[in-house]
Amino acid sequence: MNSQEIKEIVKAEYGQAALQAKRGGSSCCGSVSERAAPITSNLYEVKETEALPAEAVLASLGCGNPTALAQLNPGETVLDLGSGGGIDVLLSARRVGPTGMVYGLDMTDEMLALARENQRKSGVQNVEFLKGEIEDIPLGNHCVDVIISNCVINLSSDKDRVLAEAFRVLKPGGRLAVSDVVVRGDVPAEIRHSIELWMGCVAGALEESAYRDKLGKAGFHDIEIVPTRIYRMEDAKDFLAGAGLNVEALAPQMDGKFMSAFIRARKPIQAHVG
Repeated sequence: MNSQEIKEIVKAEYGQAALQAKRGGSSCCGSVSERAAPITSNLYEVKETEALPAEAVLASLGCGNPTALAQLNPGETVLDLGSGGGIDVLLSARRVGPTGMVYGLDMTDEMLALARENQRKSGVQNVEFLKGEIEDIPLGNHCVDVIISNCVINLSSDKDRVLAEAFRVLKPGGRLAVSDVVVRGDVPAEIRHSIELWMGCVAGALEESAYRDKLGKAGFHDIEIVPTRIYRMEDAKDFLAGAGLNVEALAPQMDGKFMSAFIRARKPIQAHVG
């Protein structure tokens, strides 16, 4: 598939996920929510989400909790790439307080409608949801203190453009603090394709060293990639069996190769964006 075809599939799947959440069902690309449960479940503490609308929690499609791991300070401006139903935006808004601002960026109309309704229900004022693509962020240069994202960058077919755009909108000294799916080591194409369908519907997870290289190419410094969940054969067993693959035979080649990770990097103080 080309990049546009991938983008259209992602939009369709996440649009369905938003509608499913509005109907009261949990979501991860609609019908695959149960398959993805090892990735999307138990990411947030009850005390974090108890004051949020139920739909914001049900629409969460992430692989981590960037708001818990990122350092967010009162008065800062935060941008969430691929904000979905708004859970990380609303949680971040609490952290930066009334003098701060949080933008949520999403390309899916259904998710934006759900997020704005969740904002209304929660009564949070210091939030704005924007329609757009993470490869072309609709904000000016060096205007954001922190960029967060939750298992979205891996869905893009042009990660270099995403990271370049993130670098552009960050202020000098600004931070990237995202959760994403990362690959460790070599994985046979057959396994990689099937696992990534399971993990993110249309995922293109980068190998760990490639992620570091792309961040460095974009201009980021102080790069850290810290595993938060490492996925084992048992996590994907039912799905792989349903896909017609011999799980027992493939297990030695796949076990522990995919992980959710927290990726942290910084834009240098002296960085210049034209």
